[in-house]
Amino acid sequence: MLYGVQDIARNMFGLSAHSERLRPGEFWALDNISFELKKGETLGIIGPNGAGKTTLLKLLNGIFNPDEGKIRMKGKVGALIQIGAGFHPLLTGKENIYINGSILGMSKKEIDKKLHSIIDFADIGDFIDSPVKYYSSGMYVRLGFAIAIHCNPDILLVDEILAVGDVGFQTKCLQRMKEVKDRGTSIIFISHNLESVNNICLRAIFLHQGKMKFLGSPLDAISLYRKFVLSSSQKFPKEAPAKVETIKGEKKIEISKVEFINREGIKTETFKTAESMTMNIYYFAKEPIDSPEFRLAFYLIDGTHYAWHSTRADGYQTGIINGRGKLEVIFPELNLMSGEYLISVLILDKDGIAPFDRHYQSHRILVEASKFTSGIVYLSHSWKLEKL
Repeated sequence: MLYGVQDIARNMFGLSAHSERLRPGEFWALDNISFELKKGETLGIIGPNGAGKTTLLKLLNGIFNPDEGKIRMKGKVGALIQIGAGFHPLLTGKENIYINGSILGMSKKEIDKKLHSIIDFADIGDFIDSPVKYYSSGMYVRLGFAIAIHCNPDILLVDEILAVGDVGFQTKCLQRMKEVKDRGTSIIFISHNLESVNNICLRAIFLHQGKMKFLGSPLDAISLYRKFVLSSSQKFPKEAPAKVETIKGEKKIEISKVEFINREGIKTETFKTAESMTMNIYYFAKEPIDSPEFRLAFYLIDGTHYAWHSTRADGYQTGIINGRGKLEVIFPELNLMSGEYLISVLILDKDGIAPFDRHYQSHRILVEASKFTSGIVYLSHSWKLEKL
């Protein structure tokens, strides 16, 4: 509280709040950040959570004042940084269009002219006449982005806020951002969707712990970010603790161990994109079981479901099993992109209905690409140029 009173007093008397010495427990949220954004240029900002990305946008939008340094911006600024920012919860969506639009610098006459276009772009139906306190986070974003994009800003600030929208709306937003960029609007775009950053940005900043680690081409920034993610995830526990779900009744079959083998025959959790991987599932059947189904599911660390495989779906007959054994699953080419993946392993009855044992997202592998790639999967391919 004492520090707060001191800061308020400094602001009231026009004194600088800058101090070379940080107070106990303080740190620089952003340190020595410097860049220039030209008219019509799109700049992406990427980095892990807590890197300072949103803080930087709030500084640029004037929500915070910098303790050190200066920010120079020319032109009208449109921003979509926080869900519901500038919205009054008791007023309807239509009424909030006028309030938020005026905050962004639009006159009532201008809002009147663009009202139907804003409503059409937001596409929230009859909810436009309902108080926004009843809106979902996705509806907030739809309305907020529709207003921001219609104020014809010279500079548009967009945070990862778009991530809460559905895929169709995200696509529409990215398309509109490309259109306003072509008209000369400068855009600063924060996103964890590296593919979108690569597609729409001319340059990108990689932030980490408040410091600008890189400023340059999106491909290079993304490559450095991925290397950072991979290096920070390298250290797995020797045996990942299995999140074994409770199965009603006695387990007739148990998954005793799961291990991963690379092409050199070495047990590991780290693989290269497109290299082979063997997955060994060790089990113990307490009594003879007729044709149980083994099932696998792959998930990216963010929960995205990548792949699903089962012996029954593939037509592989396991037959009657009893006692201890091992099921070997061979992947000739692991066509996954860089990232950390969680794997579920299940054993079910021959009809694939009743589970005997299951480890849900309990086993992990790390995939790293030897060169830059993007997208969802890596497709094996070759090139052939022919002169005609």
